[in-house]
Amino acid sequence: MSLLKKLLLAGVAAAALSGMAYAANDMSPEAIDARTKPVGSVYTAADLEGIVDTVAADDSGEPAEPRSGEAVYTANCSACHGTGAAGAPIKGNAEQWASHVAKGRDTLITHALEGFNAMPARGACGNCSDEEITNAVDYMLDAI
Repeated sequence: MSLLKKLLLAGVAAAALSGMAYAANDMSPEAIDARTKPVGSVYTAADLEGIVDTVAADDSGEPAEPRSGEAVYTANCSACHGTGAAGAPIKGNAEQWASHVAKGRDTLITHALEGFNAMPARGACGNCSDEEITNAVDYMLDAI
């Protein structure tokens, strides 16, 4: 690009930017409102009535069924027990699980609930019930 083209382009850019500076200096109430308006909106459930069904399909008040071991494993445990991350025994690898299985199922469940070595309590699944954690342990044990 020639020097003349670069200078011409720089001049056009400067002129465009200077126009923006004048708009930003507009102190009229309308201009101030436009520059300081909220970026997003907050909606309440009442605002969404008729647009989004805010009630669950089965709102009987009964607790939901616990998730299966496979569902909990897939959503939470597989990151480590599917890859061996942080020394976790890989699901289905009997050799890696041998020393853990020797401690007994109850100990494995306790470790899963309370944490053990690099594994955080509940495998970092903050919304898993004790039953769901137990289901996940049983799912992994059934695979070996």
